[in-house]
Amino acid sequence: MGIEGNWQPVSRRRFLSRMGATAGALALGSTAQGWTRSWAHPRFRSDPFTLGVASGEPLPDSVVLWTRLAPEPLAGGGMPSRRVPVRWEVAKDAGFRRVVERGVSFADPQLAHSVHVEVDDLRPGHEYFYRFKAGSEISPVGRTKTAPAPFARPDSLAFAVASCQHYEQGYYTAYGHMAQEDLDFVVHLGDYIYEGPPNPTGVRQHDGPEPIDLLAYRRRHSLYGADADLQAARAAFPFIATWDDHEVENNYAGDVPQDEPGRVPDTAAFLRRRAAAYQAYYEHMPLRRAQRPTGQYLRLFRRRTFGNLLELNVMDTRQYRSDQACGDGQDIDCVERLDPARTITGAEQEAWLLNGLGRSRARWNVLAQQVFFSQRDTIAGPQQRFSMDAWDGYTASRNRVLEGIIERRVRNPVVLTGDVHNHWACDLKADFDDPASATVGVELVGSSITSGGDGSDTISPATQATLGENPHIRYFKGRRGYVRCAVDRDRWQADFRTVAYVSTPGAPIGTDASFIVEDRRPGLHQLA
Repeated sequence: MGIEGNWQPVSRRRFLSRMGATAGALALGSTAQGWTRSWAHPRFRSDPFTLGVASGEPLPDSVVLWTRLAPEPLAGGGMPSRRVPVRWEVAKDAGFRRVVERGVSFADPQLAHSVHVEVDDLRPGHEYFYRFKAGSEISPVGRTKTAPAPFARPDSLAFAVASCQHYEQGYYTAYGHMAQEDLDFVVHLGDYIYEGPPNPTGVRQHDGPEPIDLLAYRRRHSLYGADADLQAARAAFPFIATWDDHEVENNYAGDVPQDEPGRVPDTAAFLRRRAAAYQAYYEHMPLRRAQRPTGQYLRLFRRRTFGNLLELNVMDTRQYRSDQACGDGQDIDCVERLDPARTITGAEQEAWLLNGLGRSRARWNVLAQQVFFSQRDTIAGPQQRFSMDAWDGYTASRNRVLEGIIERRVRNPVVLTGDVHNHWACDLKADFDDPASATVGVELVGSSITSGGDGSDTISPATQATLGENPHIRYFKGRRGYVRCAVDRDRWQADFRTVAYVSTPGAPIGTDASFIVEDRRPGLHQLA
């Protein structure tokens, strides 16, 4: 449905300057069934939209719109245990003169009064604006964009890759800069929250002990979600997100908690904790109903296609993995990691990935995943030391994926990675132990938003050793930021964006290095 009006294009800068405004009163349609059993006319003592708005999961005809009613976000939300009707509308312009869809959803207490609206009947490859209304309160305005049509031939796409946003270790300045970019979407690769207790020496402090139950995970997500720079980025672009470990607990593996000396794992207790963490994650991310958790499980791996230009395989390398070999740290010459029965993806997801790659007709085929994929020997000399939490600890899994890519002749494979808090860029080799073996693709590893603090321009001796032992690793930078990707039919350009510091607000941003990958010519080429 729609409302006719005078439409004028709205620039991104003009939209961002108006995001905090309500752009006038909402005039929405009729009430929905069920209001008599809910808080039909809510009245709030303060703004219920303290956690902002977001969108995600773009399809050619649909997006997810998200918000959560939380007038007191750090006090359990400050909402009664009643369903609340939330009106929403989608328009072609930020002034809402051309509304194309509107409706009513319900904020349920069982989901922390979060709202996940799957808006359908939208036009492929189009920009839209959206907002919510609860009672007399109106949310900020968000901007989103649908994916191109399935058989479209888009000329280009632009997106950013982000991960690892430890609240205590810095300010989210990078997100403020990201919100000013000209992007179609954002890929988030995990560690959206961190679960640790407060650190009195941190730049900012967590506001409670390490979460282990649903209320505590909700509070931690609320603390992170209230950040203004993060809200700006979430309101500016649709997010496509997956998790890593800190959304639950550091270095957990499937149903096994983190290895700690003297700790006897309590699987039942950990799975209760995991279920709580998964629910809180769903409640605070713009995910579809298909991702709603069932107890301790949440199927997060999925595929998003952007015409015939790019196909995004969103992976989960945490929920289904075998326990780490030789402990969950770094180990020298660990034989257990070579066991062919070990998996980082689980058999179902591995088959899903390889079958999808084999069927893909996209020009660029992307694995959006969490931990370092390329081999990364971190000790000089004949011995080899690897992280057991990364793909190096699951060698057979990596070999099956690489062999599957080669056998299926997958066009232009690109692996996107987070986790390690620095920028890296790698050539993917058919055999990482043989530098002369074929290059079959590339890996782009994005730095953290804040995790690790300011970072440094100095390359440490340990990093020098890593670069010397791994000639397929082409680039390293120890500052914080994100990767901006501009993809067209002939090449992929990756700009490694960095901020000078995160320990105080207001850092400038720049591009430290840019690499291109040419169509059907695997391997990285650095721009001057």
